[in-house]
Amino acid sequence: MTVGVSVLAAALLLGALLLPDQLDRLTPGAFLRLPVEGVLLAAPLLALPPRAKRAAAVAGGFLTGLLALLKGVDMGFRTVLLRPFDPVLDWGLLGNAADYLRATSGRTSELLAITGALVLALAVLTLTTLAALRLTAVMTRHRPRAVRVTLALAAAWLLCVTLGLRTGGVPVAAAIDADLVGERVQQSRTSLADAGAFRRQAAHDAFAHTPPGRLLTGLRGKDVLFTFVESYGRTAIEDPAMGPRIGAVLKENTAALRASGFAARSGWLRSPVTGGGSWLAHATFLSGLWISNEQRFRTLTSSDRTTLTGAFRAAGAWRTVGIAPGVDRAWPEGRFFGLDHVYDRARLGYRGPGFGWSQVPDQFALEAFRRLESGRRGRGPLMAEIILTSSHHPWAPVPRMTDWRSLGDGSVFHRVRKYGTDAEEVWRHPESVRAGYRDAIAYSLRSLFGFLRRYGDEDTVLVFLGDHQPVPAVTEGSPGKDVPVTIVAHDPEVLARISGWGWTEGLKPAADAPVWRMDAFRDRFLRAYGPQPGRPPRPPVTGRGRRASG
Repeated sequence: MTVGVSVLAAALLLGALLLPDQLDRLTPGAFLRLPVEGVLLAAPLLALPPRAKRAAAVAGGFLTGLLALLKGVDMGFRTVLLRPFDPVLDWGLLGNAADYLRATSGRTSELLAITGALVLALAVLTLTTLAALRLTAVMTRHRPRAVRVTLALAAAWLLCVTLGLRTGGVPVAAAIDADLVGERVQQSRTSLADAGAFRRQAAHDAFAHTPPGRLLTGLRGKDVLFTFVESYGRTAIEDPAMGPRIGAVLKENTAALRASGFAARSGWLRSPVTGGGSWLAHATFLSGLWISNEQRFRTLTSSDRTTLTGAFRAAGAWRTVGIAPGVDRAWPEGRFFGLDHVYDRARLGYRGPGFGWSQVPDQFALEAFRRLESGRRGRGPLMAEIILTSSHHPWAPVPRMTDWRSLGDGSVFHRVRKYGTDAEEVWRHPESVRAGYRDAIAYSLRSLFGFLRRYGDEDTVLVFLGDHQPVPAVTEGSPGKDVPVTIVAHDPEVLARISGWGWTEGLKPAADAPVWRMDAFRDRFLRAYGPQPGRPPRPPVTGRGRRASG
């Protein structure tokens, strides 16, 4: 019994030391290695006096458990965001993960997951600490033999390094935790220094002092709709398994919109994030600053930076609104982004079922915008930020297009929902995950184009883009961060102002279309639609006798 407990203690510590930080490296071969950290931990435990030895064992066991937990968190971050966990900047994302679980699986599942994570963390820290104490006691009782074993392991580790021995493509001589600590120390230094660097960068704003009368003169009298399509990335257009279906949707609607008098130009933007973090991409696009972490986002939203949407409000020629079906709590950032009014999930009037994370189907969200704002008689020009969420992970169940006249309060979607596929079933197979993503993107795009054909007119300008690429399960691990961006307008003058951008005609950007960093868009857009030599400014429009849409 005593020997068995000691063997288990050794196996636990060895497993914690050799645990990889990437899910695809979690194989049996990963544990057939010699960790240098084990040798370095054993040496002082043999040399220290009894009291110090016990303290060192507690510290060593606790640190081993802590690093094992960090590697486990890294696995999750790499799986979803294609990067490791940042111990300085990423704590807020754990709360976002809990919110996501509540939205997709309910409050009970969220509480169970949080409780389970806390219990697991405490168990790991406790067991690795007890295991270290157990092995220390064994080594103390059998000190001569322990010294010989430690020296033999050290010699074996050095031999493996010298000979370059490998197993399963990785070195037999492992230094996983030592490398991890070194990387995190450097990462933490970089993250701490980032705050100052970002403040210096944000201090320079080319449009901070632009008079209102010189803002967006080329769009006066227009309704301008900035629409984010969740997870609409380059993969949706170029992946062989998805591109043909999405390409057909884009081609079909390019022709349909052209028949309605609309034209489009498309390019690529490089998002600061992939797999998640939509709000960081939105902030980057709207602020003209690279918002790649929570610290930058908080600094931005507590500043007086001129945002793209805020410029419309500052110009005084538009009512500015937000359609945010993913927001289910107070959102003070809406005021920072220059929105006069935000319609969150509760204010959209939806009474239908939820579809995965997205509680409100895109078609209903767009129809709600028409009902609440764009369809009102006698209104003036609108600027709207619209966030479409039906293509949000987990892409199950996916809504279906419904007759626009039958949408009502959304109850009609109960009939649609019962034919949908649950996330548990979709996520059993990689092929069904990718198919679900493809279908969700197709639905979101059809909803948007259907809205524009039905309700758009000669004064409608639509700017739509993806916020980031989907999770690696869809991109098959591709590190690319490009997303499509398109401007659609009925008035030829609107697209004439961006003729020098080199964008592709139509709704689908060509593979060789320009790729800009997402933070470059704000300044390019404001310059393109500001005063230009030889172009008389459009007069401000404060009210129009628009027909009611319906």
